[in-house]
Parts: sequence; C-alpha cells; structure tokens
Amino acid sequence: MRKEDKTLVIEKIANTLKEYSAIYLVQTTGLNAEKTSELRRACFGKDVKLLVVKNTLLKKAMDASDVDYSGLYPVLKGSTSLMLSNTGNAPAKLLKDFCKKDETLPALKAAFVEECVYVGPEQLNTLASIKSKNELIGDVIALLQSPAKNVISALQSSGQTIHGILETLSNK
Repeated sequence: MRKEDKTLVIEKIANTLKEYSAIYLVQTTGLNAEKTSELRRACFGKDVKLLVVKNTLLKKAMDASDVDYSGLYPVLKGSTSLMLSNTGNAPAKLLKDFCKKDETLPALKAAFVEECVYVGPEQLNTLASIKSKNELIGDVIALLQSPAKNVISALQSSGQTIHGILETLSNK
C-alpha cells in the first residue's frame, strides 16, 4: 500500500472513531465465512458497525485522535476487528448472544466505553450489564414519576371510597 493510500485510510478510520462513543476490539480469526456473515448480519441488526482493520493503521488513527486510547494499544496484536456503536452495551450484548452459539469465538480483546478501558474477555459480562445512556435516563424518569403516580392513585382511590360510602348512605 502506498503512503498516500495509508494516510487516507488512517484519516477515514480516525473520522469513523470520532462518530462512535463505544469501541470494541474483537478477535474474529477462526470464524468461517458463514459465521462471519452471521456476525455481520447481527451487527447490522443491532446498529453496530463491524470493521476489520490493520493494527498499525488503527494505532496511528487512535494517535491522531483527541481521545486517549493508549489503554487499548497492548491488545493490538494479531487480527483485530472493530465493533463500533453509540450504545455502550450493544456490542457486548451482541457478542454475548453470539458466543452462546459458539463459546470460543469471537473473543473480546478490549473495549473503550464512556472513556473507560476494559481489557480481556472476562470483561464481557461487565460490559453487557452496563446501562446505556437512554436506559439510565428512562430509569431516572420512572423514579421521578413514581411519587406523582402514587399521589394520583391515592387521590383517585380515596375519591372512589368516598363515592362508595355516599352511595351506600343514600341507598339506606
């Protein structure tokens, strides 16, 4: 590959990294064509972008970025696939579901989620259990609505109770 081509590829990877908040480095060697296609379809369905990149080009793109990805550098060995998403736990859940079918592959090398680095395949359960930003916002809204719903419910039930008592008294 010519130097000009490498520069263009590095810029493209760097721009792609800027678009996503969650970056997963995954080992996909050993997957046959059928499994790879199945993984790509699953990624497309979950809005996760899957790219296969050269480690040296990825490292240079990460160096060019404003974000500190240095915690990911030690795992940039062997074949590396990138899983990119704006939902922090989506790739982890996808990998976890995919690994249920074939327990060995694909293997998580490392992840960069919400400015934290997770290294090793044992971190997959932790990453899958992390709530996304939208899930956290939903939880906060539910907690805020809970007292209001309780007050409204109490007012409605007491109104029905008073109505029932008055109706009973009027019938007598």
